[in-house]
Amino acid sequence: MRFTFRCVDPETDAPLLHSWVTRPYASFWGMLSDGVADVAAEYAGIQASGHHHALLGLDGGVPAFLTEEYLPGSSPLAGAYPVRPGDVGMHLLVGPPSDAPQPGYTAAVMDAVLGRLFDRPEVERVVVEPDVRNTRIHALNERLGFRPAGVVALPDKEALLSFCSRSDYLSARAMLPRNTPSSPSRTPVPQGAL
Repeated sequence: MRFTFRCVDPETDAPLLHSWVTRPYASFWGMLSDGVADVAAEYAGIQASGHHHALLGLDGGVPAFLTEEYLPGSSPLAGAYPVRPGDVGMHLLVGPPSDAPQPGYTAAVMDAVLGRLFDRPEVERVVVEPDVRNTRIHALNERLGFRPAGVVALPDKEALLSFCSRSDYLSARAMLPRNTPSSPSRTPVPQGAL
């Protein structure tokens, strides 16, 4: 399976992103009651920040997921743990399924996102901070090599801080089934401000 990535255009992509972040499964994303203009403003701020960046993941040219990467030292995590050089934060939201859910799709998406991050030589660890109640994403994170480091209090949630080193990712990736799905059908698993 081959996913491609492109930068989020806040104005153009806001209606699509709004249709994803306001669904009940995306509750941990924290935007359930936001309007299209709110989503556009949020992503305009992210893209202009200089330390936080949003990308749309495409499956066969069709938008399938949203991923964000950020510098933990410039985020609310700055005071929550000792940030190391080479740390990069990641959020992930898989779009709603278009057909019947396909087992393994979300793991394949996360594998692609982590692979893209670890392709950058300066990235040593990927950091995530999903809501402690988001048990589905905790299981997926562990499956892809993340190791929990403890609960941290952030301005908008109690989060399970977890880290994935390059070696942990590669070990976990070797255990993933290779018969991953190749169509845009998917089962949504929200990272929700992961």
